[in-house]
Amino acid sequence: MAILTCLILVSCSVSYKFNGASIDYTKTKTITLADFPIRSNYVWGPMANIFNNQLKDQFANHTKLMQVKRNGDLKIDGEIIRYDQRNKSVSSEGYSAQTELSMTVNVRFTNNKNHAEDFERQFTSTATYETTQSLNAVQEELVTQMVKDICDQIFNATVANW
Repeated sequence: MAILTCLILVSCSVSYKFNGASIDYTKTKTITLADFPIRSNYVWGPMANIFNNQLKDQFANHTKLMQVKRNGDLKIDGEIIRYDQRNKSVSSEGYSAQTELSMTVNVRFTNNKNHAEDFERQFTSTATYETTQSLNAVQEELVTQMVKDICDQIFNATVANW
């Protein structure tokens, strides 16, 4: 019985990494993060800088990968393809009560150490605000929240193997 218990414990072991990344640093040492341009019809000027800085910070703070301008072991590039808003709910008086802001980013991921992991995928995040507020009053906060969410999604899809 003791041998069976030991076998079960050994076969069920789980490996956690505190930085959230599961990267073999003996093979993968560098990453190239291209700046994502805005290709959406609606544009808010600071959005691209907020996104590009957050994505670079995400990989700098949660991996040991050195960021290089080109020829990285991993490469992430793409574009912000959608940024828009729509009415989310209507009040009892028939007016818009909430507005949903949405952001979509197209990402191309290349793993030069294992091309089986390459992909092109879209990541989307939304945020809602009360229509009594102006978009100008809440835009920076909401875009920052959506950018963080999308960068988390990209990180998980590329190096966290979730």
